Amino acid sequence: MPKIRDQLHTRPPLDRMMQIHERIKAGKYPNCVKLARELEVSKRTIIRDMDFMRDRLHLPTQFDSGRNGFYYTKQVNQFPTIAITESEMFALLVAHKAIAQYHGTPFQRPLEAAFRKLTGALDSSTGFTLGALDKGVSFRPFAPDDTDLQVFEVLSQGIRESKVVRFSYKNLGASEFKPRKVAPYHLACIDNRWYLFAHDLDKKAFRCFVLARMKGPKLTAARFSKPRTFDANEYLKNTFVAFTGPDDYQVVVEFDAWATDLVRGRTWHATQEFIELPSGCSRLTMRLNSIEEMERFVLGWGTHATVIKPDVLVERIRKVAESITSKYPSRVGAPLLNSAHAEPNTASLLQVSQSRPKLNP
Repeated sequence: MPKIRDQLHTRPPLDRMMQIHERIKAGKYPNCVKLARELEVSKRTIIRDMDFMRDRLHLPTQFDSGRNGFYYTKQVNQFPTIAITESEMFALLVAHKAIAQYHGTPFQRPLEAAFRKLTGALDSSTGFTLGALDKGVSFRPFAPDDTDLQVFEVLSQGIRESKVVRFSYKNLGASEFKPRKVAPYHLACIDNRWYLFAHDLDKKAFRCFVLARMKGPKLTAARFSKPRTFDANEYLKNTFVAFTGPDDYQVVVEFDAWATDLVRGRTWHATQEFIELPSGCSRLTMRLNSIEEMERFVLGWGTHATVIKPDVLVERIRKVAESITSKYPSRVGAPLLNSAHAEPNTASLLQVSQSRPKLNP
């Protein structure tokens, strides 16, 4: 992506204007041609900078035809700074920390460059406060994808230019990669994993692909037209994470009092209805078109979650519980797991019960 790389090596606008300010303040009478050459930008860019400094920053710039350069008509002690509130400063910090979620993608460097531009004009006291807060906030994405930049760039270009892409892909659980030819519509980062939503031209169906299971993507000369009706938000509306299906399920899961404290206050799905029961337990209801990801979600809570609906999900959980139990035969003298005081994890599945605990309706 040459355009982005070129922008990354260009001096940020505010920094550039501060350099112009210093030259004018020092009485060097710089002009647009000289500034463009020294700052390695076009003359048109310098003209825009000068207009911005005069009209938006209210700097008293004037052009002296005799000296062939700009000067200040009155004394200017310092370059104007951006006024920023405490809440805005904190929001900037959160935005900076959130860049960690895009580590390893082509978005990382442009986002970091944009952040430097936003904070470049802050005065020293604000900058000091921002630095002091830096150690107080962090983002720690859980198991983020190790995305291949080359894969990402090819797919991004295919989406931008509406070009068909070929690649090799390994289905979940498969032993080998198989060729695919798709019309790429949309890239999405969901739950720290990157997905491509595309029309599979050979299968003549819409598919979701995980970038981490893709290799060797190549742009083709063939072009496609994306349907105007395609909307990624609408497509994902009834998925739990990213998997879609043709069905319509009302999913109801009940949580005990311990899990309720962890489930409460979080948005699990756009259609969710969360009800707290008199016993201290709770009930979460959602409308989904696939239960693949919901199965893993429920199992992650161990005995703290119980599926009420649909029956097909209840049966799947029961079979998984039986399979897990068969893998872990009883060991004489082994300490019992105390799942009541542990975060949901794989070990808690050892105590998955086939019967549903009684919860108040």
